[in-house]
Amino acid sequence: MSHPTPGAVVVRTSAEHPMVESGSSALRVVAPGAATAGRFGLVEYLLAPRSPGAAPHFHRTFSESFYVLSGELTVYADGAWRPYGPGDLALVHEQGVHGFRNDGDEPAGFLILFAPGIARERFFAEMAELRRSGRTRTPEEMTAFYARHDQVMVDV
Repeated sequence: MSHPTPGAVVVRTSAEHPMVESGSSALRVVAPGAATAGRFGLVEYLLAPRSPGAAPHFHRTFSESFYVLSGELTVYADGAWRPYGPGDLALVHEQGVHGFRNDGDEPAGFLILFAPGIARERFFAEMAELRRSGRTRTPEEMTAFYARHDQVMVDV
């Protein structure tokens, strides 16, 4: 009979990954890639009512999945914006153009799973800091920021 590998189970309590508010929305890095040996990353997002979220974009090196927990999340996929509710999943493979927003009157709670587990938490931290500072980056600065985080913005 084989025995489990020491350290094969990782438990992170909610105290270890608190919700971080950004304006009227909030997010929690539940499982950074560092905690999953780079296999995946998991973020919990609470998007305020009538919030823009993320404009259409794609990633070259990782997939992203959106699992709706509560409210209604509008996701851009296959060339159109569509509403998704609790229990719905949108899986976006590498190169897949996608975006999300909350068009509703209630907060939208959802999970974002990305694989492999790159350090995506840095992207969210930088975005939150930008919102908190109120500073507007130049188009060149935004292009460099997105390039650092494998995010290619798309005009639709």
